Amino acid sequence: MIRVFALVATLTAITILILVVRFKLLGTDDHRRSIPEQPNPAKSLLMFLLTLPVLVAAVVAMARGLLMPMIGNAIGYGLLLGGAWLLWRGLVSEAAYARRLIAKTPFPLKAVGGGLIGLGTGLTAWLGVGHHPGIAFAFGLVALLGCRLFYGGDPVAAKRVTAASGLDTTDQVLAALGQAERAIAAVEQSSRDIRQPELNQRLRRVAALAREILTLLEEDPRDLRRARKFLNVYLDGVQRVVEGYARTHQRAASPDLDANFRRVLTSIEEVFQEQRRKLLESDIMDLDVQIEVLTSQLKREGLL
Repeated sequence: MIRVFALVATLTAITILILVVRFKLLGTDDHRRSIPEQPNPAKSLLMFLLTLPVLVAAVVAMARGLLMPMIGNAIGYGLLLGGAWLLWRGLVSEAAYARRLIAKTPFPLKAVGGGLIGLGTGLTAWLGVGHHPGIAFAFGLVALLGCRLFYGGDPVAAKRVTAASGLDTTDQVLAALGQAERAIAAVEQSSRDIRQPELNQRLRRVAALAREILTLLEEDPRDLRRARKFLNVYLDGVQRVVEGYARTHQRAASPDLDANFRRVLTSIEEVFQEQRRKLLESDIMDLDVQIEVLTSQLKREGLL
């Protein structure tokens, strides 16, 4: 009975490893696009590969009927696999932190992952191999130190921004940027339900322009206050328009609705290009007027 249970646990662990490597490291095309700067795949995969000998040792111990080594290796493998996954998530978080000009201090995922790997190594050396607890502790300490040296530490300082008055506005800026990013992601998700290459291409251009605008706002957060309508109102309006059209488009074809939506996308793209140009020129005083005109057009077309 114990061997059957151990076999099931081993097969489950192998399945988890395959799924983690497939969906977390390789990922789908959409997942890869969602991470603007991914960590080195080879560096990320290394820690997962280093866990495999422990899994093999657990299977061998199970085949020989060695209960304690099998349990020790199985628990160690679980800890090592969890630590490897946290290390990968830490690398992704660090890449996003490095890319952004404004960011909070990320959770120390690499430190926690390294701790799990050290603990898993120590338990494997003690229960799986049979070393003295002191020797096993030394193995765990070496594994923890190796993770620290190879993968580095977690970022420890937030990238903050202050207003002209000296007030810390980091949380407000990040909240606005996060809301805008979610709206853009929702537009991209809805565009996948629209089976028209021309409209999909336009929506991709709109999303790309919107992200360029967010980058410009992040580079100079002083413009964030003046462009708040773009972030909090206009992007939300675009999101509702695209989601509404995607739902209607799935139920029934309507040439008039398609033509209206095409005209609106053209107007949206033009306004986004103008927004970007004015941010580059640091002159967006008349942007509100343009947004009001386009908002009126969206309402007149029945899309907002």
